[in-house]
Amino acid sequence: MSLNPPIRDWQGQVVWLVGASSGIGQAIAHALHARGAKVRVSARSEAALNTFCSNHPGSVALPLDVTDAQQVRAAFDRIKQGDGRIDLMLYCAGHYHPMRATSFDLADALRHQRVNVDGALHALDAVMPTMLRQGYGHISLVASVAGYRGLPQSLAYGPTKAALQHLADTLYLDLHEQGLGVSVINPGFVSTPLTQKNDFEMPALLTPDQAAEATLAGWAQGRYEIHFPKRFTLWLKLLQLLPHRLYFWAVRRVTGV
Repeated sequence: MSLNPPIRDWQGQVVWLVGASSGIGQAIAHALHARGAKVRVSARSEAALNTFCSNHPGSVALPLDVTDAQQVRAAFDRIKQGDGRIDLMLYCAGHYHPMRATSFDLADALRHQRVNVDGALHALDAVMPTMLRQGYGHISLVASVAGYRGLPQSLAYGPTKAALQHLADTLYLDLHEQGLGVSVINPGFVSTPLTQKNDFEMPALLTPDQAAEATLAGWAQGRYEIHFPKRFTLWLKLLQLLPHRLYFWAVRRVTGV
C-alpha cells in the first residue's frame, strides 16, 4: 500500500533540488529534466549550477549556502515569484568525512550538523508554509543507511542521517493529513565526491544515475522510505533487529574494526 500519492507524470512539475551540484542530487535533477519537470537547482558552487543549467535548458540556478537560513529563504522566494508554486523539494545537500571517536574533530562534527540537519530545517522553513497553503506538494529528504544504527567511521555523519530519518517520520505524521507527501531516501554506497573519501571497499556500489532511477521509481510507487540497492540495504535492515550484543559483534566481524 502506497503511503504517498504516486508521482509518475513530471511534465511541468516545479521541483527544487537543494544540493544538486554533483552526485545523487545532480543525477536526479538530470532525470527529472528529461521527464519534463521545471528543475530549480541549488548548491554552493555557482559554476557547477550554471554548467548544469546551460546543458539543461529551462532549468534555473539558485546558488546558496544551506547553513544560511536567509539565503535558503531568498532562493525559494525566487521560485515563488517565478513559478508561483512548488511541487517537490528534495534536500540532498550533505557533508561527510569519516570519523572515529579516537580522532574526534569537534569543528568537523558540527559542520556535519550544520549542513546535514540545520540545512534541511532551513529548507523546510522556506517551503512548508507555501505547501500548506497550496494543500499539495512533496518533501523528500536524503538520509542514508548509515543512520539505521551506529557504524565504524560514521561518528559525525551517522547521527545526522538518523536525525533526518526521525525528522521525516514526524513530518509524515504531521503533513500527510494536510495533503502533503513526505519521503526519506536511504541510499547505500553511491559513487560520489563524498564517498570517494572512503578508504575501504564499498559493497554494492551504485552510480549516481542508478541512484536517481531508484529514487524516481520509489516516488512513482508512492513509497515513504526509498532505499537501495536492496541486496545491500535489506541486510542492514535485518541487522537493525539484532540486540546490541549481537549487533556489535556482527559489525565488528564484517568490518574488522
